[in-house]
Amino acid sequence: MFSIIKFYILLFLTVFICHSLPSIAETINFDGIFVEDACDLYPGDELITLDFGTIADKYLYLNSRTLSESFSIRLINCDLSLGREINASFNGNENSFLSGYLALDPVSHANGIAISLETDTGEKIDINTKDHTQKLSAGNNEIRLKAFIQGEPSALTNKTISYGTFISTLTFFLEYN
Repeated sequence: MFSIIKFYILLFLTVFICHSLPSIAETINFDGIFVEDACDLYPGDELITLDFGTIADKYLYLNSRTLSESFSIRLINCDLSLGREINASFNGNENSFLSGYLALDPVSHANGIAISLETDTGEKIDINTKDHTQKLSAGNNEIRLKAFIQGEPSALTNKTISYGTFISTLTFFLEYN
């Protein structure tokens, strides 16, 4: 997990150049404030694996997408004095044909598909944006999400989805407000 911590750096750089002295004097001062995260990530949720199992290409040709698979990011020990809201963003390689969808990693054998994220109520979450905000409760919280496989438009039309295993990597960032 990587939490974005508001970190302010004041950089003071003073350069003295004098014609009579062949030296340069530089001063750099760093100053900042480290803050505690409002919540801790549940141990083990740093790496979440979602297995879609076996997907028949005929199902995708008929429905264009799979049913959604649920997963969650669990937060514990949330202290509301440090943050009352969490903004989750999800970063990864975007699919070239489906905006906001996650591309497959290059080691994948399958082709013609992408992965989409959505909230537990079915609202799409585009990758590489700060798109999911949720109120926090004191104690433990869950960010409930879903993911599904979507056929690329041309692969669906031309029936060119390639078979095989696939892997896709997504990194989540949590920012507390």
